Amino acid sequence: MKTQPLSCEQCFGNFQESLTELQEVIEEINLKGISQKNEQHLHRSFELTHELALNAMTAFFKQQGRPSYSGSRDITLDAFNEELIDDGKGWLDMIICRIKATPVYTEDVQNKVTQNILKNYIHLFENFEKKMNMTLNL
Repeated sequence: MKTQPLSCEQCFGNFQESLTELQEVIEEINLKGISQKNEQHLHRSFELTHELALNAMTAFFKQQGRPSYSGSRDITLDAFNEELIDDGKGWLDMIICRIKATPVYTEDVQNKVTQNILKNYIHLFENFEKKMNMTLNL
């Protein structure tokens, strides 16, 4: 039996749940400081939130009858052009950051990723949530 693809609203709901978890991890870090354990949780939560944001964007465009996308960069560019996101460069930086955040890279890269999540990427996600709420009239 073939499963039905998730609707845009369902994908967006999944994103919102993940964003809430990411916000909670950041709040814990701000209160208690950073440890190896909560930094790992931060990175996992960030990656999931980013992936679910891309899924929501893809579902939104699919609902509009657009063809499939070949990658996250294309989705991000269309989301910027359609004003679902307000900082295309920031979102493209996020994609590069995820690529560099593999275990192959040095600890210095991991620290940069952590700082970018805490200072920049969380705000990009929150702005996306606001714009999608308005777009979907939720």
